[in-house]
Amino acid sequence: GKKKNGRNRGGKANNPPYLPPEAEDGNIEYKLKLVNPSQYRFEHLVTQMKWRLQEGRGEAVYQIGVEDNGLLVGLAEEEMRASLKTLHRMAEKVGADITVLREREVDYDSDMPRKITEVLVRKVPDNQQFLDLRVAVLGNVDSGKSTLLGVLTQGELDNGRGRARLNLFRHLHEIQSGRTSSISFEILGFNSKGEVVNYSDSRTAEEICESSSKMITFIDLAGHHKYLHTTIFGLTSYCPDCALLLVSANTGIAGTTREHLGLALALKVPFFIVVSKVDLCAKSTVERTVRQLERVLKQPGCHKVPMLVTSEDDAVTAAQQFAQSPNVTPIFTLSSVSGESLDLLKVFLNILPPLTNSKEQEELMQQLTEFQVDEIYTVPEVGTVVGGTLSSGICREGDQLVVGPTDDGCFLELRVCSIQRNRSACRVLRAGQAATLALGDFDRALLRKGMVMVSPEMNPTICSVFEAEIVLLFHATTFRRGFQVTVHVGNVRQTAVVEKIHAKDKLRTGEKAVVRFHFLKHPEYLKVGAKLLFREGVTKGIGHVTDVQAITAGEAQASMGF
Repeated sequence: GKKKNGRNRGGKANNPPYLPPEAEDGNIEYKLKLVNPSQYRFEHLVTQMKWRLQEGRGEAVYQIGVEDNGLLVGLAEEEMRASLKTLHRMAEKVGADITVLREREVDYDSDMPRKITEVLVRKVPDNQQFLDLRVAVLGNVDSGKSTLLGVLTQGELDNGRGRARLNLFRHLHEIQSGRTSSISFEILGFNSKGEVVNYSDSRTAEEICESSSKMITFIDLAGHHKYLHTTIFGLTSYCPDCALLLVSANTGIAGTTREHLGLALALKVPFFIVVSKVDLCAKSTVERTVRQLERVLKQPGCHKVPMLVTSEDDAVTAAQQFAQSPNVTPIFTLSSVSGESLDLLKVFLNILPPLTNSKEQEELMQQLTEFQVDEIYTVPEVGTVVGGTLSSGICREGDQLVVGPTDDGCFLELRVCSIQRNRSACRVLRAGQAATLALGDFDRALLRKGMVMVSPEMNPTICSVFEAEIVLLFHATTFRRGFQVTVHVGNVRQTAVVEKIHAKDKLRTGEKAVVRFHFLKHPEYLKVGAKLLFREGVTKGIGHVTDVQAITAGEAQASMGF
């Protein structure tokens, strides 16, 4: 049941007949219609969906009934139904879920009502437990921070159960970031249908982890304002994707609010604003605070484009514009007490894709080149082509790289002949971007998924044995020495056996430990600090690599019994 937002036939001004033209990159795809595609076209559509999902780090938005130039054509019911059916098939093929975000009617002079449907596609990558969106929370002590987070996540922390839950999440975060801190975390999960998964059904933390396909983590720097520099450090070290600036409607922009605004700008992360406590004051006061904010945001030092969110439609638009342009600053007005407009914030967070953190990307681009190979194919007249993601550095046409490790632990030289992103040629590939690289007549048989292509001066190390600090999320049988699991690290996926659990005999759910693993098949290229996820049946855990026992090619052959 979609609510009509009072924008029917009269409201043409709000519904321009155009969207901006479709962008080559980014996670938004326009499709006029998808009715009974041929097998060849279907394969192409699936590849394209994979690309859009990679661009949105696991999330993409499809606009059905829209031409590439952004013209809102709309489809009659039959064609829309057929198109959505095809979209379902595509999503099934890539292992993604889809949910309809909204549909809107297009005003054309025709008797048939025509509609546009906007669909969210979500796929959790194999090497992740869930999509992770990190939101730093900034706000004055009196702005109602803890109340808002409490209402969103419905975490009653005083029932003993809450504490265990927080411990698990603290473990998860220490493991993901390698740091302990006085920063508190709150989490809000969304399942693949976009429904909120939180503590309301008194779920345990593990259950929330298991049933969420997307996790919003609020990083709350509990009022450490005496130490603004630690706040800055605290924030940057967790690489938040964006920040939420909380302003109380009745006090407006107070002293520290300006500092927080400065902080969000200094972090170089996009931020959005929540004006809270609207239940405590007159409508005119809320409007005054919003105007005040809009004025500050438009100042030369800020250069932001404020966008007031008052309907579900606005929330959807805001999420997409916010993801595409870091200058857009959505403003929500809500009450944690009456719950007014809280849903709009949830809609926004559900659709917001994990953004590429610009600071993270700048740092990654300065490192040596490393490309993770995910797919390998042969293209007539082009030769061997590999698809994957550049995890660090920069890659240009003509670059000389080495690829490996082969089964016997070697790295082989090759040259990048050409680069394509979404079927169009691209001169320079930057860290974090997905692409296909043509390798000319390089023998395809020498390649496999999980290999890396790196710059020769990286002098890559490989290992069969490595250690990781892990936290066990679930387990069926006892997790102890000799247990075999499938380990995912980046694009590496291989069975490994547990050789040792330091300082313990066995592990229970929610416990943290350092574990030594041994790959069964062949050595892999691993880096200290890389995130890992492992699973075997119901058993599942996450962590990061803490130590690799580097070996040479000769030792590799010996260790694998060649």
